[in-house]
Amino acid sequence: MPWNPDIYNQFKDVRFKPFYDLSELIITDKMEHAVDLGCGTGEQTAILSEKFSQATFLGIDSSAEMLSKSHQLETERLKFRQSSVETFLAEPKTWDLIFSNAALQWLEDHQVLFPQIISKLNVGGQLAIQMPYQPENILNKILFELATEEPYRSYLRGWNRPSSVLDIDTYAQLLFDNGLDQLNLSLRVYPLVAANADMLYNFIAGSALIPYMEQLEEDKKSIFVTEFKTRIKKQFTKFPAIYPFKRILLYGRKR
Repeated sequence: MPWNPDIYNQFKDVRFKPFYDLSELIITDKMEHAVDLGCGTGEQTAILSEKFSQATFLGIDSSAEMLSKSHQLETERLKFRQSSVETFLAEPKTWDLIFSNAALQWLEDHQVLFPQIISKLNVGGQLAIQMPYQPENILNKILFELATEEPYRSYLRGWNRPSSVLDIDTYAQLLFDNGLDQLNLSLRVYPLVAANADMLYNFIAGSALIPYMEQLEEDKKSIFVTEFKTRIKKQFTKFPAIYPFKRILLYGRKR
């Protein structure tokens, strides 16, 4: 089940608010080369390139579907490339800004990943990262618990996806230990007001549900989705309902 930018962007307003909050943490001086890890459709990278007009920007994403229209946004200072973060980390180039909005939660072992990313910063370079705080978001919890129970566990052949996102104290220590200062870390709530249970389902269907659907055989997908929707309705019994979606914002500058 590939990424679908149309489904993902159904909640564009909700998904862009933390992006704007994160971009406000960035200092404009001494920035020539910037990269956006997991840039998605490229729209946010384009906004960054307009805001920080002194810098060249590269947006990378592993999904061809998400990047399908990004070429329309390219300029002399803005380019896009299909690439994994792992490939990016293997390259020798260093950066004045490494930005990532709602992408690194897909990668494992942040205790190893974050030092690798920080090593790609020039002295004075800035790191700005936002991730959903999945361990405390109820839809993620419902999805994870469903995958642990039969028959769904067997449908998934025992596969599940525990969140790789760490607590904010651990990130503070990671950033500090790896040479960042001017630290600014926060856990913020971005409420989604849902008119019905289908709206809540659609919100997570465009992101966290995707790898589960990739693991399921075709005849099991509808069974899994039906039960997931049932559990969402059990959790949220009154509408409109508020879904307090938590996100971690991280910022630091290389000493």
